[in-house]
Amino acid sequence: MTHPHAGSAQSAAARRRRLPRWARRYALRLVYADMIVLLVTLVGLGSLLLGGSDTRLSWPGGPDDVPYAVPLVVIGALWMLALAAFDSRDRHIVGHGVLEYRRVIDATFFAFAVIVIVAFFLRIEVARTLFLWVIPVGLGGLLFGRWWSRQWLRGRQQAGDFVYRAVVLGDRAKIAHIIKQIRGTHGTGYLIVGAVTPGGADTAIADVPVLAPLHEAEKAIDEIGADTLILTGADEIGPTAMRRLGWAMAERDVNWVVAPALTDVAGPRIHAKPVAGLPLVHVDFPRLEGHRRFAKRSFDIVVSLLLLMVASPIMLATAIAIRLEGPGPVTYTQQRVGRRGVLFSMIKFRSMVQGADDQLASLLDLQEATDRPFFKVNNDPRITRVGRFIRRHSIDELPQLLNVLSGRMSLVGPRPQRPAEVELYDDVVGRRLMVKPGMSGLWQVSGRSQLSLEDSIRLDLYYVENWSFTQDIHILFRTIKAVLAPGRTAH
Repeated sequence: MTHPHAGSAQSAAARRRRLPRWARRYALRLVYADMIVLLVTLVGLGSLLLGGSDTRLSWPGGPDDVPYAVPLVVIGALWMLALAAFDSRDRHIVGHGVLEYRRVIDATFFAFAVIVIVAFFLRIEVARTLFLWVIPVGLGGLLFGRWWSRQWLRGRQQAGDFVYRAVVLGDRAKIAHIIKQIRGTHGTGYLIVGAVTPGGADTAIADVPVLAPLHEAEKAIDEIGADTLILTGADEIGPTAMRRLGWAMAERDVNWVVAPALTDVAGPRIHAKPVAGLPLVHVDFPRLEGHRRFAKRSFDIVVSLLLLMVASPIMLATAIAIRLEGPGPVTYTQQRVGRRGVLFSMIKFRSMVQGADDQLASLLDLQEATDRPFFKVNNDPRITRVGRFIRRHSIDELPQLLNVLSGRMSLVGPRPQRPAEVELYDDVVGRRLMVKPGMSGLWQVSGRSQLSLEDSIRLDLYYVENWSFTQDIHILFRTIKAVLAPGRTAH
């Protein structure tokens, strides 16, 4: 006799494992990449620094001649376990944002903290060169491997592969906002294939077809083969209906994503706290004070000094090229607005003809941009031949390292604007002035000159609202890439 629920159980089983294979394949790719990095670091660098395989290890009460290959294997195994324990390959974080990198860093320091503690209590004399070199080289290799894997993933996603097929459910206005944000952000990994609204009207939302009304959501998801449901919320969806819909998605192994009304809030500021069965979301306010400001300032001083030493030959060659091209000063200073509205003189290599500032007003008027901040003159006739090259590769910005050393600027932050532009700010845009301006910023590495005014402001405010040390490092690495391969968005 067939159980009355056997048919539904079989159909549910047939719908299970909707999670795309690429997510598991990509996680396995990260495992192999991490193993290769750790193997090269521990075996290659360990044998180089520790004098080869004949080096022995001993401790009181233990064997007298343990080869160093044994602790290297233990370190490698513990390192891999820590990366897994810290969920550094979780499909919800890999491929975008800085949380993946933060978890790799946290796992690395946790693994070596355990090693130090064990070595201390067992009085094991571990070669200090192992920590001084293996940690930075291994961690750098892991981060580079994740970055490289992410670039590979981006390439596949641009070709339409390795993406989550998502259906958005909720009110039309909220669905339109989600579609706009996802489509306007590079590398989200989501492909919106349909929408479900309370009424199920036939009219598409931003070219996304409306598949069904709320009560037919499960059927619509099955028919279109989506693996992700993004819930934006609607008054018609009560707690009971949402719970049943969640159970249905769990049966199908469909990703269940809830998109709250909060926008431009990064993960580190969000903390979920269950209270009385309610998943309350706590949001921290942005703070760059105390030890955070000290850490950022210390990082600015150290890195800017190193960059000045490394870039000094380039700066000398640039100065010679500017001088040979024609008369005029090598450097150029201009009044810009810094943190909390304080004026300072920003230094650049001169990339325009003399008297360029006198022509700016007429050029802005000609392009009808006198009342717009963040505006750059298109096909600017004031730029010299050398200036065009150094601007394209951001070489003209190198003297601003002196502004960073003086404390007027930071390596990373919103770009400083002219006083006339700042006068056009409203209360929202004025929040850019809460932090020091930077040589590079989030919108500079996200599209540079081709971004719209709205997107430029949004990215700057996102940085201000969600500052983190990890994000600064991430932006600096993206800056290096943008400078070496500026593409068509730089001028």
